[in-house]
Amino acid sequence: MNKKKKTSLGRALIKDRFSKKGRRTNDSFLHTAELNDGYEWARLNLQSVTEEDSFQDFLSTAQLAGTEFQAERLNITFVNPKVGVGLLSKEEFKKYEQNKIEKKDLLKIPRRPKWNENTTTEELQTAERENFLEWRRNLAVLQEEEGITLTPYEKNLDFWRQLWRVVERSDVVVQILDARNPLLFRCEDLEKYVHEVDPEKINVLLLNKSDFLTEEQRRAWAQYFDDVGIKIAFFSAKDAALEELKESDEEKEAGVVSENSEKLVESDNENSDGADDVLEEDNFSENNDSDSDENSSYKSCENESSPEDNLEDLDLNTDTVSEKERNSSKLLGREELIEFFRSFTKDFDSVESKGHVTIGLVGYPNVGKSSTINALLADKKVSVSATPGKTKHFQTLYLRKDVMLCDCPGLVMPSFVSTKAEMILNGILPIDQMRDHVSPTSLLVTLIPRSVIESEYGIMIPKPLEGEDPERPPTSEELLNSYAYCRGFMTQNGQPDNPRASRYILKDFVTGRLLYCFAPPGIAQEEFHKFKIKNKKPSQLTAPAARAVRVTKVSGDDLDKAFFNKNPKGVHQKGIQKVGPADVKSNVAADGSKPWKNHKEKRNKKEKLRRVYRYLDE
Repeated sequence: MNKKKKTSLGRALIKDRFSKKGRRTNDSFLHTAELNDGYEWARLNLQSVTEEDSFQDFLSTAQLAGTEFQAERLNITFVNPKVGVGLLSKEEFKKYEQNKIEKKDLLKIPRRPKWNENTTTEELQTAERENFLEWRRNLAVLQEEEGITLTPYEKNLDFWRQLWRVVERSDVVVQILDARNPLLFRCEDLEKYVHEVDPEKINVLLLNKSDFLTEEQRRAWAQYFDDVGIKIAFFSAKDAALEELKESDEEKEAGVVSENSEKLVESDNENSDGADDVLEEDNFSENNDSDSDENSSYKSCENESSPEDNLEDLDLNTDTVSEKERNSSKLLGREELIEFFRSFTKDFDSVESKGHVTIGLVGYPNVGKSSTINALLADKKVSVSATPGKTKHFQTLYLRKDVMLCDCPGLVMPSFVSTKAEMILNGILPIDQMRDHVSPTSLLVTLIPRSVIESEYGIMIPKPLEGEDPERPPTSEELLNSYAYCRGFMTQNGQPDNPRASRYILKDFVTGRLLYCFAPPGIAQEEFHKFKIKNKKPSQLTAPAARAVRVTKVSGDDLDKAFFNKNPKGVHQKGIQKVGPADVKSNVAADGSKPWKNHKEKRNKKEKLRRVYRYLDE
């Protein structure tokens, strides 16, 4: 036995290696001169907060108020999960539309408190927290007293602070909207707040993803915003990026061709040096005459303006042509959108002192703000992600010498909405973080017809039963089960994985594979958006074989003969006794054929049954 007080080196090494005590991580900074003892702004990790559970909401409210609360026991309420899973009824939807029109002015975004040079940082932050808390209280009272259902909105104060700074910096505030549903992403109170900060600031709406709209649909939205009295522009960041890739590929090919031609010219010049020396004197006078002609032509070209200058003059002088400029339904390209932004330089006197006009880009998450900036700059300056809320901080980028862009993080602003499923379906809330997949899928099925879904995914959704309405849309369970079975999405219990299937289908709706464009007010939705179904080859109905239709009748005499007929059976002899006429022999070994090895009849065995019996569903 070892003594109690005896020390050993091995035990000390083992304790030092496997000890769970925390080590000091800053030992290497004990003798350095530069220390990061300040706040590290590069490591700022903001997270958008649109939804909170009751406990987290309680803690955040207590933190904003700066007070302590004692826990109280609340009354427990039981919620039936089957209630509210579906869609709104017609009466509820009419009530929602009426409240949306009547109480539109009650929804506001938080304002930044007034400050001056004498305001300290602590005083400003305290005032901002108090105003933000008061704003959240007013929205809560509005929901309780008026019975209004609001969308989940941004509850992180740091995101609103960045919006305030972008509005104060910008001369033109551009709201980027999704062209498929612009009114859902437009915030009218933000336009009022911009004029409250400075009446000279200009509000512009940029309808991104306009490649999903047709020319007639863009013309209808341009007419609507003309009547409202706000300036808009149609743009597609995706198309602009594709055009930039094509141009870069063409430039690379042209560069390779030019290099090869230069090599050929150099070799020709080396061979023709002697001949050029002989012809120099003869061509000297001719070159002088040509130089004089070229100089005269250059002078004439200097007086003429380039096509780009003409475009700028037209854009800058539109106010002199007509008092109210009409919105164009043209889908702008990259250069055209840049000229559109440069046209605002004439509206501000501060451009002469600053040297540039600042364009602030704001809007909801996942509408394409970062993609628009990358398309305008023809480079990946801003990180892009399909998940909403990728941008965390505002940043400024020079588009031209006289145009500077200011990108703002995506903000979910409070607005009226029928259900939370509508926000998930439009890409405002992340699809991968949704907790209920039934309601958004049910909403999608009411928008996209059954035939379009079947033709797009190549699936067959069960039709309504005899007692049900034949024109009703399929349920979410019917769609998800069919899609999951077809794609092989199964759970461990052998059931179709509906949550996984719903994420795929909802993302297809957000990306535009399942396209649905909302109509402006005053236009019927059926006339505005018409679905296109893929053309299928007409299936030829073939008559079944005669042997399948023919009815085999067996008489009583034949049955008696077959029953009493005793076929000789030997040892190791295969044979099956059939019911039929007595002269029919069922001995297989006598024939010498092996039907179980006949593979000609099994050639089409792998054909899917839903294609073989397609004519039964038509």
